[in-house]
Amino acid sequence: MTTPIGTLTVVVADTGVRAILWDVDGEDRRVPAARGAKERSGHPLIERAVAQLAGYFAGVRRTFDLMLDPVGTEFQVAAWDALRRIPYGTTINYAEQAAMIGHPKAVRAIGSANGANPIGIVVPCHRVVGKDGSLAGFAGGLAAKQWLLEHERAIAARS
Repeated sequence: MTTPIGTLTVVVADTGVRAILWDVDGEDRRVPAARGAKERSGHPLIERAVAQLAGYFAGVRRTFDLMLDPVGTEFQVAAWDALRRIPYGTTINYAEQAAMIGHPKAVRAIGSANGANPIGIVVPCHRVVGKDGSLAGFAGGLAAKQWLLEHERAIAARS
């Protein structure tokens, strides 16, 4: 799908959304997401995800109601679950996210898990920033991360 921050590809398995891939993603992100995935367009999960993402970009959707099935380690899945608890329009830092999952010293591992997050935007790793508030790595690029944060803040400020 075409978005204000580039082209996104939704990858699903029958068990849920596996990935939302950026046009700049390399094989290291595409291959794990593709295991057991569907490539045909028109799949109901793809259509639902695309519709909800379109609502997000239009500023009318703040949360997602999708079955998710990310492929990752137990630690990564815990880190990704924590991301889904960060309120729309807000940010936390990596240390705060590590504390959320009971591993307060695992800041670097949290950064690594976020970097491997296969379901960007829906699992909002863009809401995690450096301790000083600076933008840190993001699969879609820092310009996309900044756009997402500004978009959410602007929408949140309207209500």
